[in-house]
Parts: sequence; C-alpha cells; structure tokens
Amino acid sequence: MTIPEKRMDTTSEAFSNLVGTRYEMYNSLFSSLPFHRVEKTGVLLSLLVLHCEDGYQRHLSPQEIIQSFFEQYTHYRTEQEQNDLLFRFVQYAERQVVLFDALEEAAFRDTHDMHGMGTLKQLSTTVQQQKAQEQLAHKLQDFAVRMVLTAHPTQFYPSSVLGIINDLSQALAEDNTSLAHSYLRQLGKTPFFKKEKPTPFEEAVSMIWFLENVFYRAAGNILSYLTAQFPEAVRAGSKMIRMGFWPGGDRDGNPFVKVDTTLQVADALRGAIIRAYYTDVRRLRRRLTFRGVENMVKDLEARLYNNLFVPDYKLDIKQEAILNSLKEIRKLLLEEHNSLFLNHVEALITKVELFGLFFASLDIRQDSSVHAQLYEELSGRTNLLPQDYTELPENEKITALLSIGEHTDVADVFNDDELLQDTVRTVATIRTIQERNGEEGCHRYIISHCTSALNVLEVYTLFRLGGWQPEAISVDIVPLFETITDLRQAASVMRELYENRVYRSHLARRNHTQTIMLGFSDGTKDGGYFMANWSIYKAKEALTQVSRAYGVEVIFFDGRGGPPARGGGKTQQFYASMGNNIANKEIQLTIQGQTVSSNFGSVDAAQFNLEQLMHAGISNTLFSRNASTLTKEEDQLLQHLAEVSYEAYSQLKNHPEFLEYLNFVSPLRYYGEANIGSRPSKRKAGKLNLDDLRAVPYVGAWSQLKQNLPGYYGVGKALEELHQKGEWARLQQLYKSSLYFKTLLDNCEMAMKKCFFPVTAYLTEHPKYGLLWKQIYEEYERTKKYVLLLAGVDSLMADKPLDELSIRMRQRIELPLITIQQHALAKIRSLEEQDPQQEAKKVYENLVVRCSFGIINAERNSA
Repeated sequence: MTIPEKRMDTTSEAFSNLVGTRYEMYNSLFSSLPFHRVEKTGVLLSLLVLHCEDGYQRHLSPQEIIQSFFEQYTHYRTEQEQNDLLFRFVQYAERQVVLFDALEEAAFRDTHDMHGMGTLKQLSTTVQQQKAQEQLAHKLQDFAVRMVLTAHPTQFYPSSVLGIINDLSQALAEDNTSLAHSYLRQLGKTPFFKKEKPTPFEEAVSMIWFLENVFYRAAGNILSYLTAQFPEAVRAGSKMIRMGFWPGGDRDGNPFVKVDTTLQVADALRGAIIRAYYTDVRRLRRRLTFRGVENMVKDLEARLYNNLFVPDYKLDIKQEAILNSLKEIRKLLLEEHNSLFLNHVEALITKVELFGLFFASLDIRQDSSVHAQLYEELSGRTNLLPQDYTELPENEKITALLSIGEHTDVADVFNDDELLQDTVRTVATIRTIQERNGEEGCHRYIISHCTSALNVLEVYTLFRLGGWQPEAISVDIVPLFETITDLRQAASVMRELYENRVYRSHLARRNHTQTIMLGFSDGTKDGGYFMANWSIYKAKEALTQVSRAYGVEVIFFDGRGGPPARGGGKTQQFYASMGNNIANKEIQLTIQGQTVSSNFGSVDAAQFNLEQLMHAGISNTLFSRNASTLTKEEDQLLQHLAEVSYEAYSQLKNHPEFLEYLNFVSPLRYYGEANIGSRPSKRKAGKLNLDDLRAVPYVGAWSQLKQNLPGYYGVGKALEELHQKGEWARLQQLYKSSLYFKTLLDNCEMAMKKCFFPVTAYLTEHPKYGLLWKQIYEEYERTKKYVLLLAGVDSLMADKPLDELSIRMRQRIELPLITIQQHALAKIRSLEEQDPQQEAKKVYENLVVRCSFGIINAERNSA
C-alpha cells in the first residue's frame, strides 16, 4: 500500500505515524487554547496520566490516586481548588478526544485499503475472474442495503462539535496547521455539555446533516461505480442503497414524539434532499453552458429554488419531473454535445432515482402495549368492540378486530388521552407524508415487544380505524422480536399470521414480502451475549423456513447498536457468515447514535463501510453460501455453548444485588442527566428493574465502568466446560470452519479489550459487592483465557492490529476521566451516607456526568 511521500509496510505503521505521532504534535497546540491556566492544566494532566498508570499497578483506588496526585504535584489543598482542576482536566481531555477523532478521520484513506478486502473493487475483480456476471446481475435485481439512522441516546457530541470535527479532519488531511489551530481554538470556546435535552426534531436535524453531507455523496459514488463496472447488471432506477430514518417517527417510550413532530421531520427530509439536488444543479449549470441545454438546467434550478426558498410556495415538484428534465439534458448531451460532462448528469440521475423527494424513509415505531391499551379503552368507550373484549382469548380478539371497518373519527374518542389520540392520528399522518414525499417517504410501522399475531393485527386494524381501505394500505407492518422468549416464538407467531386470510391478503398486496425486525440490544440484556446472538440466528433460520413454506419473501431488519453487546462490532462479518438457510434478499440494520459519526462520519468512512456491507451480502450469495451453512454437528455445538452461557449469565442477572451493584459503582443513575437524547432512559418511572431499563444506559454503564460485562459474560463458562470435557478439538474445528462463530468471538475480544478492571478493584474488599466484583472479574479472565487459547494468540485482537492500536491510544486519553469519575462517585456515596440530601454532592454529580462525555466519545460505539 502506498501513502503519499512515505512508504508504509503496514496500516498499523501508517496509523502510528499519521494518527499517533501527529496527535502528539497537534496536542502541543492545546497550550494556546482559551482555557484558564491552560498550559499548567496540560502539564498536570500529562502527569496525572502517568500517576494513574503507576497507581493502578500499585493497586491503589481512584480516590487514593487522585488524592496522592494533589499532594505530590500541586499546592491545591481546598476542595474547591481541587475540583476546579478536575473540571479543567475533563474539559481538556474532551478536546483531546476530538483531536484524536479528527486525526483518525483524516487518515482514513491511508489506514484502510479502499480497494482491498470487502470493497466493491475486490468484488468486481472476483466476479470477472470467476465469470459470475450473470449471477451478479440476478442478485442485483432486488438486493439492497438499508441503513436506518436512529437517534438513540448514544451520541455524546453536540452537533456543533460534530461540525468542528468534520472541518478539523479536513484541515488535518491537508496538513493545514494554521487552519487546524483555528479550529482547535474554536473547540476551546465551544461547549460540550447540553444544558437541556434535545427535542426529537433537533435530533432529526443532527441526523439529516449526515444524510446531506455524507450519505448523499457516498451512496451516489457507490452506485455510479457499480453502474460503470457492470452496466448490464445494474438496472435503471436501482435502489441498492436505501436510507431509513427514526428520529421523529420512533414513539416507543418517547412521549415527546407527536404527529406534529413526524410531519415536521418529513418536511425537513424533503427540504434537505431538494437542497442537495439544487446544489448539484447549480454546479451543473457552471459546466453545461451549451445551446439548448443551458436553459433547461436554468429552468430546473428555478423550480428547485421555488420549492425550497420561496415562502408559502405550493410544493409542485415531483421526482418524475426532476428525472424527466435530467434525462432530456442527458439526451441532448449525447446527441449534440459529444457527451461532454455526461457523467455529472448521470450521477445526479442516480441520486434522484435513489432518494426521490423523501431522502430517507421515515419509520413509525410504537410499543405493542400502547396498541393493546387503545383497544381495551375502545371496547369500553364505543360499540366497535365487545364490552368483554379484554377477557376474550386471543383468537376471538383477532376476530373482533378484523370485523371493524374503516372509521375516521376514532381519535375524538380519546380527547382525554394524548398518547392514544396520537396513536390513532399517526396513520393519517403516514398518508399525508406519502402524498407529499412519495410512498417511500413513510411506509413502515414497527411494533416493539411484539409477542403474538394479535399484536400485528392490532396495527392492521389501526389503519382501518384511520380510514384506510384494505387495498389502499401502502404500509408494511413490521413485528420486532427482542427477548429470548420472543425470538424463540417468532416463527410460530408468523405462521399464525401467514395462515390468517386477511393478513395474507395484505401481504399479497405488499408483493408477498414480510419484513421482520430482530433486536440485539434487549436480547443481550435478557439472555447475555452468546445466547442473544445465537437466538437471533436460530430465529432467522426458523423464520426463513416458515416464510418459504408459505411463499413469503422474508426480509430481516436488525436492530443493532454500536458495541458487540448491542449487535455491533464487525457487523459485515455476521452478514458474510449467513448460510443458505437464512434469507439474504437485503441487509437492513439500524445505525445508532454515535455509530453514525464514528463509522459513517466522512464520505470515505461511509463509502468504505457501506461497501463492506454490500460486499458481504452479494459475495455471500455468489460464492460462499453453502460453505457458510452450519452442519448439524456445528449447530448442536453452538446450541450447547449458548445454553451454558445463558445459564451463567442468568445466574448473575438474577442475583438480588446485581442491579444495585451496577447502580452503586457506575454512572447509571446519571444517564438521563447527560441530555444526549430526547427519550427517557427508562420505559417507566419508578424503582429500577432490568425489564424497564433501556439497553443503551445498561450497556453504556458497564462500558464506563470498564467492565463491559454484556459483551462477554458467560462465554468463558461455556468454553471452559467443553475444554474440561475433552472436546476442545471440536471447538478448534468450529473456530476454523465457521465464520459466524469466529465473528462472535472476535467481537467478544473487542468488548474485553475495552475493559480495565484495576479501576474498580477497590471493590474486592467491599462487604456487600466484593463477591460480585470477583465473580465478574473471574469470568472476564476465564473468557479471555479460552478465547486466546482458541485463537492461538497471546493478546486480545492480535489479528486486528489497527483496531487494537486505536483502542490502546484512546484508553490512555480516557484513563484520567475514568479515574476522576470513579473518584467523584465515591465522594457522592460518602456524602450520601452522611446526608442523602447533601448539597455538596451536586459538584461531584456534575463531574460524573461531564466525565461520561469524554469516556463514551473516547470509547466510540460503547453504548
């Protein structure tokens, strides 16, 4: 691999030079940041890093490390002086993380082989070598990757800081030190902490920035490349990349999302894509100055301008009108102007065909319990349902629901209940969005915690109540199965639906296609890392089988978070590992919170990661599906591992002090105060319990604690059992032959690599929580031992040196932050023992929350 002006033997060496070395150089510029006593802060922070490293080696607690630091290196003796310095450390370290992020982004092309393994360039070479053009054309007829952006509260950077990172990375990529210095100074004046929670619309605006500035260009580049490489395989109007959108449509547990919000977000999406087209057309106008063409471009620019900027202008532009103009321009260029700048016009045609006037499809999501409550209330307030509806068995409830015809005034029944009124009005909102943005603008309704066929038919009936005729329901109803129990029962639920005459007619009108969402996050919280992943695999297998039996094309939509504990990590490897026993028509997944900025924050990163997903889905079908399918023996072995792992995790989860431990030693209870998302951190108010606690704060708390338990717990127990039974050779063979199993353990390694148990080792002697800490640590060590033994290496992530190096460098930046956070938590506990209402603890609570920002951002994808 060649890097400008330097020859690097490995990407790790490139990373060390372009990120590590440059970080040290640019970090020196921080001395000129507009902070109080900034030079002294920087020097002292460097000393604190070394003091932390030495202190943990000597088995000191965070409190002992902080206290001894003040005594040895400062003259600060009052609590206020010491806390002021700690806040300055946090402020300084936050900006160091931003610098590191920007340097990684700037070096992306030099540290990643943009034409190597997993890219479309490699796919193109393989297809040509194996003469698989015909198979590729068949696969591309209806294959797609659908990326659904969500606003789950894992994005700790405010939008203003994200903008600075983007500009800073460009300046760093160009080695423009002067400009980079200016952005670092801007960073010093820009607040990181949000005083108020964002509204759902503000969350949407932040995500739309990525659509406009990243995905619009990256997706266009990919499709233009594929069209040029395989003109016979890529059909006109192909939608191989589709964008989805949850902010403003996701109501599950978010009382702040209403129909007005949904409409406002849909309008913002339409405005954003028209703005993107307008910008491109203006660029075209500078080039297409030819007779007959210039006026056509000018006319298209004027129509886009009117629909975008003129106040009170009636929206009158359609996707077809934009395409017709561009195709006419293309025709003239071909026939009269020697195809000059034709590629620019064709690139824009590709984007308009891809994004229409909707940009990203806005999904609606609501919890099944809300629909159940609606019909219970409806039975008591109207004669649409039997009075004893709540007592009826499920099959009779379904019969009662399907006997309801269309109605348009049901919302008025719930004038005293804002939630149920909004639920009814949502279906009318979907129709409005489809009229304005096109059917693709809003065509899916997702049901959280779906446990039965009744839950799906409750939503079908909701559309009938909203005035939709059966043949006009242009919406896919998507059940979301999340817990281990729900995943196991998913196939029987879908069988009942496929056998229901009314629902089957609906599916026939939806091209005999059923989308099913599977949730990793709650599955991990419920059953642990291994069982959650295996349960989803088995659910996909069973759902594929039952769908094929009934002649239904099933599409899986994966609800994945950033870290392995929430279905993240190297996700493309999971898709590459699926055998022919699992439907592979499309790859659909959520891109949540910080994962958007960390994996898709620049055009280069987005294009690379999109290509990896597309390559996984396409090449798996063309070249390796049979090899990826698990044998009966492999299946049984994985099932056994999952069961042992599940039992180990369940024993820990059911420990009476499990959640108390997490609440005691982590910043869990302060998650809601970070103001990083509009949605509450718990589904219901009241006493903390695992069912109501959302997966994001649950996984995020373990991450900030540096224990990352949901990413590995139980795996060690499972591997140890087989090792002790003398069946290690079987595991070694499975590790070599199954990409699925290897990917599971690779992501497990990533979760463990981000652990740092010395920071909480002080708990070993705690009278209440000491045994729990030891139990968790022992499982960490056990898992690490057997995973390394299986991989045949001496250190975690040894086969991923680039990722390992990045994690190691980031951990050094965050070391003072996790130490300060644990110090502050200990102070809070001490003060609460004296007086629960102690005013002095507010300073330390603010310190805990502020540390959360830097830790999560340094970790990337840890919640």
